[in-house]
Parts: sequence; structure tokens; C-alpha cells
Amino acid sequence: MLIILYYLSKMIRKFFVVGLILFYSSVLLAQKAEQPFIKLVNGTKESNNVSASKQFIVGSTCKSCTLTINEKPVKVYNSGGFAYQLALLPGDTTIEIKATNTDKKSISKKISYRLQLPLPDEPVKNISIASIETYPAGNLVLRAGDKISFRVKALPGAAVSIFNKIPLYEMPLSVGNSMAGIYRGEYTVKQTDSFFSYKIPVTLDSNGKKITVETGSRFSVMSPLASDVGITKGRLAHLLFGLGSDRLGGSKIGYIDSSVQLHIIGKVGNDYKVQLAPSLTAYVPDELVSLLPKGTPIPQSLTGQWSVYGDDKFDYVTVNLSNRLPYQSWQQINPHKIIVDVYGATSNTNWITQLQSAKEVADVDYEQVADEIFRIKIQLKNKQHWGHQIFYRGNNLVIKIKQQPADVSLNKLTIAIDAGHGGSNTGAGGPTGSSEKNLALAVSLKLQKALEAQGVKVIMTRTAERFFDNKERILFYRDSLPDLLLSIHLNSSSDPIKSGGTSTHYRHIGYKKLNECINKRMMELGLKQYGVIGSFNFMLNSPTEYPNCLIETLFISNPAEEALMMDEKFQQQMADKIVLGIKDFLAAIP
Repeated sequence: MLIILYYLSKMIRKFFVVGLILFYSSVLLAQKAEQPFIKLVNGTKESNNVSASKQFIVGSTCKSCTLTINEKPVKVYNSGGFAYQLALLPGDTTIEIKATNTDKKSISKKISYRLQLPLPDEPVKNISIASIETYPAGNLVLRAGDKISFRVKALPGAAVSIFNKIPLYEMPLSVGNSMAGIYRGEYTVKQTDSFFSYKIPVTLDSNGKKITVETGSRFSVMSPLASDVGITKGRLAHLLFGLGSDRLGGSKIGYIDSSVQLHIIGKVGNDYKVQLAPSLTAYVPDELVSLLPKGTPIPQSLTGQWSVYGDDKFDYVTVNLSNRLPYQSWQQINPHKIIVDVYGATSNTNWITQLQSAKEVADVDYEQVADEIFRIKIQLKNKQHWGHQIFYRGNNLVIKIKQQPADVSLNKLTIAIDAGHGGSNTGAGGPTGSSEKNLALAVSLKLQKALEAQGVKVIMTRTAERFFDNKERILFYRDSLPDLLLSIHLNSSSDPIKSGGTSTHYRHIGYKKLNECINKRMMELGLKQYGVIGSFNFMLNSPTEYPNCLIETLFISNPAEEALMMDEKFQQQMADKIVLGIKDFLAAIP
């Protein structure tokens, strides 16, 4: 029996040793199997013609690889990502990227750059017109009294005119002009002008030699037979302050209800120009407006009686009008107020009925600040804006104000989490090919679990990889009315090395405190400060109905921060800090 046990134990030891050998051999083989590669997301072309000396090579390689660019070592992060800044000289430059694994096996890739610096802008040297700019830019529909500004670059010392008779004037260098030959002027549309879809001729005359060039944009004068009243359609019509734009779109005055009447006085490109009041104009996309028949009266109204009352969740301020007029609202703090300007309205209010059922509204007042600008002022009892919504009930303007919850404990709230992007809307990308939509969802799901563990009711935009239009998101949350909304994103920059950090973004001043509290907690993770950014023109920050915070977690374009965001433990730490930030916000509420 002892002999059998001896041989049996010997066989077990033998199999154990063999198993260990096989295990470590497989580990070593796995390590050796990590082949070197170079995958670029910036600098992907083999040959590049560029006009700036600063260029970036960004991409990924195997995690255990070392990387050199022109024999200079480049840091490879634990994700495999890397970024390198080039300082090119004019002419041709060849860059060699080399990745080497632990077995000294290497792979290389060559990229060539041709740097041609842009020539300095110089005055025109022959009888020609180099450029014509008009403002407002784009095709215009105008009416009498509207102005078109011109900026023309042409041969210095010449006579430049529009319509071959109205002079433009050459600007002297003393007014900050960079060079000779810049001509400026303005044309005011006359009642007698009848041009339709017309390109305005610009003529240069130099010692009797003339050339004429037409503007690129077309100009029309509104026909007396054209409709000048439109009505908004859909649930997300919005007014724009002006014609400026950036990647987030033009700066919005705000959203307005459907069936609001607008006085249309022209058109620039695809935007109608709207007369809100004698001293104030705005713009609205033409897709959001239907024209009413010619002869429809210009929208105006006297104000009637008011009512102020409340139910178990909201207070209401209603103002009687005879038309659905456009409006704008904003928040004030210290003291906390909601201000609403109604355009086209004139005061005729003689009494305001205020019921004791109102719990959030402390006082209401009004002011006729200018012709056809009627201002409603609502003072709040609490030192935190919980949201308001404006809409029409018939022709009665309704301002619906959310009362502060009786219990602001975290587990008594409903919080919405918006995982940015999704589906075909991938968002930004990282050096390793990571996607903003996926990382935003990963953080959002962890934040959902962290909040639910605290007893919070959570509403999610999406819990899976799918497309969700931003307009759908706004309407979804307008209908579900959460107590707070958190939108999770990752930032990005053309500079993958210097740009980085965490930031929170709000539009309305009443929601700044929430953003500050979350940002402060995020900084405890040792992150770079990118800021608490206000007046942010992003769709998910635009709603006034609930406090909201857009969290730009980190820069996915930065390889160091991308590596952090790909770490599930760090994602969880970030989610936990956001929860603590919300708790701090709630704890500060009286």
C-alpha cells in the first residue's frame, strides 16, 4: 500500500511540474506572440502637404512595445496609445516611426511632410478685384431700410463702386487696416428697389480702365405681396440672437412653444429675420416656421389679468394675451428670480390674483422696458432654481415653476443620466481607436448603479449602443421631468499633448452650483483643471426645466487621459466622485 502511495505521489508531482512548465511556457509564448504594430489615427497619409510647422503623430502600438520617432523615444501608455509633436521646417521632411517588442522584433513606417508656409497677404498689384465680402453673409431677402456692408480687396488707389455709381472708400492704414487696397462701404435698400435674386455688380476704375465683378451672394427685396407673418411649428422651435455660428450652432435666445406668431422682415440664407420689437431683431430657421397668408396682422397684444397659484409640485404664473407672442427667459441669483420678456406685448394689466397655494413664488412684478417688450419678474422663495417651463394654454402664457422638493435627500430624487452620442454619432476618437460613445456609456452605466445603490430613481437616455437624436433627448426629459440631469461626454482637441483636464458645463446661472460641486469632487482624482464653464451653448444644457450639468470627463484625444478612461476602476472612481458632488450640492441647499 505504501509503495502504491509513493508512486502515486511521485506521478502527481511529475504532472504538477509538467503542468507548471506548460503554464509558464504558454505565458512566455503569449508574451512573445504580442507582435509589434503601428496604427495611426493622425498622420495616416504617407505623403502630406501642410501649411503649419506644428503637426502631431497620434496612434497606438502593442502595449509592451517601445516606440521611436526618428530614433527619439516616445512614451507608450498602458493602453498602447501615444502622441508626438513635430516641429517641421519648410521643405521636405521624412519621419520614421519604429515599434519594437520585447523580442526585439520591430516594424517601421515612414511618413513624409512637405511644409509650405502660407504667403503673407499682400496688396493687389494689377487691375483686378481679388475678393468681395458682404455682411450679412449669404443670400439675403431684404426690405427697405436694411443695410448691406461691403468689403472689397482690389488695386490700391482706384475708384471702386457698386451699381457703377455708389462709391466704396479705401480704408487708410491708420484705422488698423493691414494693407492698402481695402475698400469698404454700405448700401441701404430703398423702397423703389426691385431687384430679385440679384448679384450686385462691383466696378473698379483705374485711369479709365474698368472691370466689373459680381458678388457671390444673391439679393432680393421682399415683395409687397409676400407674407410677413410666420407661425412656429414643432415642439423645439428656437430663436437665434444673430447669424454667428460655431461647432455647437448659433447662440440661441431660447426655445419657444409651437404656434407662436413671428413678424418676418427678411431672410439670410436659411434663416428668417424676425422683428421682435422696434429695437430688437432675431433669426429663426425656416424649417421651423410656416408662413401665414398675406394680410395676417402683425402679432401684438395688450396684457390682461394674471393668476399665480400652485399644486403639489409646481407653481404657475399665467398672463392673458390675445396672441401667442415670442418670449425669452433667464435666471437671476441673489435674489433668485425668473425673468421673462414677452415681445410684441404692451402692458394693460390692472390686477394680479395671487393664491396661497403657491409655494415657490414669493412675489411677481412687471415692467414695460421698451416699446413692445413686456418684462415679467418672478421672485423665488428658495435659493436654488429647480427649473421652469414656458408654454401657451390657448393664448394664455404659462410659466410653470418647479417647487423645491420637500425632502432634498439624494434617495428622494429622480436623476437623469444622458450617455453622450451613440450609434452613428460616435463622438470623438482616441489614439487607440477608442470611441467617445462607448466610454461615455461605460461611465454612465457605472454612475447609474452608484446612484441606484443610494436609492435614487434613475432615468437613462440609453443603456446600450444605439443612436438617440439630441432633440429626442430634450423632449424625452421635458416629458419625464427629472430633478437633475447629468450628461456624460469626453472632450477632444487638435493638440493631443497639451490639451487635457476635466470640466463641467452649464448654460443657466441657476445651475452653476451643481456644476461647481461636481467639478470640485472630480478634481480629487488628481486631474488637470479645465474649468467650470458657463453660458455653454449645447442642446442638453439649454432646457430650463431642471438643473443640468454636462460633464466633460477627460480628453479622449490625450493618450494619457484616454488610458485612464479605458480603465474600469477609474471609471468607477469617477462615477463615485460625481455622486459625492451631487451630495455636496444637496447638502448646501437650505
